[in-house]
Amino acid sequence: MEASADGSRGRWALRFLCLKRSLLSPPSASPLRWLIGAPRVLPPFTVAAALRPLHGDGAAPDLPREADEIRGLLPRGFDILGALLVGGEGSDADAVRALELARSLRERLLGAAASHGMVGGCMDAAFGEIRFVASESGGTDAVEGVEVVWEDEPGRLLWEKGCLLRCELPLKLPLYVPAYEISGIEERFSALLESTVAKLRDPHVSYLVEGPIASNESRHSIILYGDDFSFDSHIPGNSRTKECTTSSVSCSEFFPEKRYNLSLTRENADAIEITVLSNQSVGSLKPGTTPVVEYFPAPAPASLRVINLKLDILCYSPIDFPVPVAVSELVIPGLADQMSVMKKIIAPEITQQAQLCPYHFIPPGLHIPVTTIYDTRYGEIEEKQSELRKELHIRLGLPLDRPLLRISNALTFGGMGKRVKSTSRNGIHYAYIATLYSITRFLFNYIRDPCGQALLKYVSKI
Repeated sequence: MEASADGSRGRWALRFLCLKRSLLSPPSASPLRWLIGAPRVLPPFTVAAALRPLHGDGAAPDLPREADEIRGLLPRGFDILGALLVGGEGSDADAVRALELARSLRERLLGAAASHGMVGGCMDAAFGEIRFVASESGGTDAVEGVEVVWEDEPGRLLWEKGCLLRCELPLKLPLYVPAYEISGIEERFSALLESTVAKLRDPHVSYLVEGPIASNESRHSIILYGDDFSFDSHIPGNSRTKECTTSSVSCSEFFPEKRYNLSLTRENADAIEITVLSNQSVGSLKPGTTPVVEYFPAPAPASLRVINLKLDILCYSPIDFPVPVAVSELVIPGLADQMSVMKKIIAPEITQQAQLCPYHFIPPGLHIPVTTIYDTRYGEIEEKQSELRKELHIRLGLPLDRPLLRISNALTFGGMGKRVKSTSRNGIHYAYIATLYSITRFLFNYIRDPCGQALLKYVSKI
């Protein structure tokens, strides 16, 4: 923990990377602010951003709805650090109440109590003075803090200590339903997504990890196989870096050149690219075995609906983090989170074909990236999309008279254009380019429909 200037044990400083005025203006209906940190990367009790609740009554937020929306908004690696009440009496009781709300939200968001320190505070709306209490990692007792620090160079702290990982994954998911009945289709869709998430941890799935393209047109890359991960020991929250072997490749090795401060560029980002690869035929049967097609008859006529999902996630990782840990603790849970968010959007109108597309932004006034999911069927000027952007502006504390979250403002990623145009890739990469196409189809070919309808299963053996 970071001690205060007097060195007294158990009394800490609260450090803000966001501006003080961003907590006060523009005014919002709720006096509450969710404080966002990055416990894996930043010093304890360091606030990287503040979000405003959208659902609930004043200081009594609707925590389930808040958790569902924040899950899709924040990249994995950022976490709920605490809560702040703006205005009010400014008593210790208010600060403790804010702390308890933050604990509850964090538990709903990630399914477990925080293993990092958390804060609760209250802010005088007239003078901007903050009074706060803090609790240690996993503790329940709250101790009054003694100091509030406003960082002069917040972007430097964020991007010197951390880096971005990005993973794009297009999926075609087969959903078999009775031909003359649509009841229970949402439950089948949920089961399909659960099996899809489980496939991401399958031993036959590998991960191609590539750094940004350097000035000499080269890029560092490795392939991670199932044996490189320890999925069973996954712990939400703070990492288990100490359990990794010293030979693990760290994220820093993928950035041979100087990285740019994203808080300043806001348009182009350097990120480690993660590509999901599937090879279902590895080690299943002896060499020379011929392909087999199996037919499972359905008890009643069935229809097939193919659900198209385009996943695109960002994760924020310590720059010295081992890559296998980053993939298993950040990337895979991030993909699962985005599938969960898309499921809630698609499920009410699953008989229609939504065209969901994620976009990443670092709007002015914010130092961390956020992700939004737009339905592109009707374009950006469609009323529903305009209302969604308005709500995002309110949550992020952005002005309502500037279009800061249009698709044209989304982040682009360094080297992406060169990667698409380049036709030469050295070494093993050619073998895996063909495998990349199979990731959109391997679930189509290998997942048994949960409702027992007809399904042809193609078992390809090398």
